[in-house]
Amino acid sequence: MATAPLGKLMTELAVPTVFAQLVNLLYNMVDRIYVGRIPEVGHLALAGLGVTFPVIILISAFAALVGAGGAPQAAICMGKKDMKGAEQILGNCITALCILAVVLSVFFYAVKEPLLMLFGASEQTIGYANSYLGIYLLGTISVQIALGLNTFINCQGFAKTGMKTVLIGAVLNIILDPIFIFGFHMGVQGAALATILSQTVSAVWVLSFLCGKKSILRVRKENLKIKKAVLVPVLALGASPFIMQATECLVQLTYNSGMQHYGNDYYVGAMTILFSIMQMLFLPLSGLTQGAQPIISYNFGAGNHERVKKAFKLLFAAGVGFSLVGTGAVLLFPQVFIRLFSDNAQVIEIGIYAARIYLFGFLIMGAQMACQQTFLALGQAKISVFLALLRKVILLIPLAILLPKLGMGTDGLFYAEPIADLIAIVTTVVLFARNFNKMLYQHADTKVKK
Repeated sequence: MATAPLGKLMTELAVPTVFAQLVNLLYNMVDRIYVGRIPEVGHLALAGLGVTFPVIILISAFAALVGAGGAPQAAICMGKKDMKGAEQILGNCITALCILAVVLSVFFYAVKEPLLMLFGASEQTIGYANSYLGIYLLGTISVQIALGLNTFINCQGFAKTGMKTVLIGAVLNIILDPIFIFGFHMGVQGAALATILSQTVSAVWVLSFLCGKKSILRVRKENLKIKKAVLVPVLALGASPFIMQATECLVQLTYNSGMQHYGNDYYVGAMTILFSIMQMLFLPLSGLTQGAQPIISYNFGAGNHERVKKAFKLLFAAGVGFSLVGTGAVLLFPQVFIRLFSDNAQVIEIGIYAARIYLFGFLIMGAQMACQQTFLALGQAKISVFLALLRKVILLIPLAILLPKLGMGTDGLFYAEPIADLIAIVTTVVLFARNFNKMLYQHADTKVKK
């Protein structure tokens, strides 16, 4: 972390993480691809699956609250050679994730049907949505452990092991999906069962590694007892990725209900596909920034500020390059990506038209992701929370509500995304340029005083 050539080190950490996110993308997309091809009712089943996404995203957001908040803190402690502090963070995060899993499962079981109707289900799609979510919630504990604790594998520099966590679950899901959906004629229930079984295997893999001899950070019984002084800073830093994911729940609620109000089930299905395509762009980009995070956090904790600056520049260039190329391909050939999910003519027609509007701002999203992840890596909780709120809560959701009412209908929903993206990206880059050196110098001053 401290001495290896940055380009080589970042490649070693980022490539497995990006690959893991690409595999994770398959994990998330395979259900939709198979469900969308269920004979005769595929477009309704796909729309039903789409309205469960806000709940699934919210469950994942709580895993990010703990995991994405704890891993940078642990890496900073490791940079300071404080292994005891890093292991205390790991132990507290394990307990917090288990508690959250129980609470989330009970809550969503109690309110799932009215919640799904609120999220855009119709009389034709509520049965599919209810069936899928009812089974998926059984695996909440596995989702929390697999997603929340895999970050602690990556932050130690074991990116290939972290990649295997996702790979094992994804491959199993890809194998089980057609068997359960078509072979056993279980439909959307089969897709949900395949997903939770796969996540359970991933969770067992993560726990086995963190309890084993290869892990630098060990799970110790005495660290499982929650301590306020340990957990509160973790949750404060994790608030930003939590908000980024949790507000996606509100975004999908707004879009699904809006598409149902101004359009119909075909628009909800097309929106489900657009969300999936955005994940195809976002997850690898997220993997790239996550691969760089341990390097930045470790060297920040060690006081090696020049290395932090060089790592950020590499991350920024790679992030912008990826978002330009990836999004550009979708904008040029949207039909190729949309046909992966549906062969319904109306859904395809709506999707092709919408994709070129909805995804335009993502061309330079790499700039925001690089800056925002670096804020997280440096432990800057407050500014990270503001930036997480800005794009979706302050800009996107109000625009998605207002523009359709101004006579734009479904077009208003499509245009809201690129407008919010471009404003948020410019704001994030400007704030980062103004504060980056200040954060490093303040950290240096603090170390001198100590």
